Amino acid sequence: MQASARLLLCGALCALSGAAAAQSSVTLYGIVDTGIEYVSHANAAGKSVFRMPAVTGELPSRWGLRGNEDLGGGYSAVFTLESGFNVRAGDLGQGGRLFGRQAFVGIKSPYGALTFGRQYTMTYLALMGADLIGPDIYGLGSLDAYVPNARADNSVTYLGNYAGVTLGANYSFGRDAAGTGNSPGQGTCTGSVPGHATECREWSVMLKYDAPLFGVAASYEEQRGGSTAAANFFDGVAPTPLINAADKDIRTHVSAYANLGKAKLGVGWLNRRVDPSSPALADVRSNLFFIAASYYVTPAFIVDGEVYHITNSDHDTRATMGTLRTTYLLSKRTAVYAQGSYLGNSAKARYSVSAGGGGTTPSAGTGQTGVMVGIRHSF
Repeated sequence: MQASARLLLCGALCALSGAAAAQSSVTLYGIVDTGIEYVSHANAAGKSVFRMPAVTGELPSRWGLRGNEDLGGGYSAVFTLESGFNVRAGDLGQGGRLFGRQAFVGIKSPYGALTFGRQYTMTYLALMGADLIGPDIYGLGSLDAYVPNARADNSVTYLGNYAGVTLGANYSFGRDAAGTGNSPGQGTCTGSVPGHATECREWSVMLKYDAPLFGVAASYEEQRGGSTAAANFFDGVAPTPLINAADKDIRTHVSAYANLGKAKLGVGWLNRRVDPSSPALADVRSNLFFIAASYYVTPAFIVDGEVYHITNSDHDTRATMGTLRTTYLLSKRTAVYAQGSYLGNSAKARYSVSAGGGGTTPSAGTGQTGVMVGIRHSF
């Protein structure tokens, strides 16, 4: 081959290589968030505690890799690997999993995305619009710890958006393959057991509509039992064993939000239904309501508030919690915040105001105050 021809071939190959590289990308991202917390009546003796919480602050700390490769024709290959960690000790979250928050790969097309791996369920995704405090230390997770941890292993997920309407569904062959649990007190449920197709199965669906001024969402999720599974209502009553594949733990949710200039309002309802197949175990129901508001006082200063009320007539437990949070943006990536919350328990209830890693359960009927100041950096 002549030198000129070799040069032309080399140039063409280099150009193709450069074009291929330009069509794919990998992004490193993350959040580091921690602070100091005070919780009153943090044990049965009524003692208070100052601490650096383990699990979350304004947002849970995490780092991740997100990739996208253009395959042409509107199709692309996508993946996400996301690791949760606790800043106070540098240990891994989600039961010590390396990528415990998310780990999936799939194809995105004009008809939606189909992905495979450890992923959020539709309960988590559907609540994101109206639950303005979100996965905060004084958020919905204080009354139902599964909500900010709503993920499933062995999951096949579809998400499609059509003119503002989002359709979502996931199916898990075994929601806790690592056997480390997905939320406190829920036991483990590894699934994928030969001859037991429904054991530890999980599935959920979502329908959501988002417009510039408002949005509405609804979701349904069903978890099946397994030999080491349980259902914890986080109210101080012992978890209900869900050791049979016919046992069900069901969450149904409806919510809405509205954007009003500098303000945003949200409202929602989350119903939980635990149906053991054994006649020796009673069915249990709870209803969790919330109303939230957020206001940009200035472009750098945000005030959020949310009020929650949960009732569980089967356990004779109730609680009302109110959270107020202020955030000041020092830059696009760094913010400082101060927040406080008060939770009032009914006579038999032992809900804890703090979702910061356990260890703050009060005596029955005792109210709690939680206060936290912290700093958050995103990259």
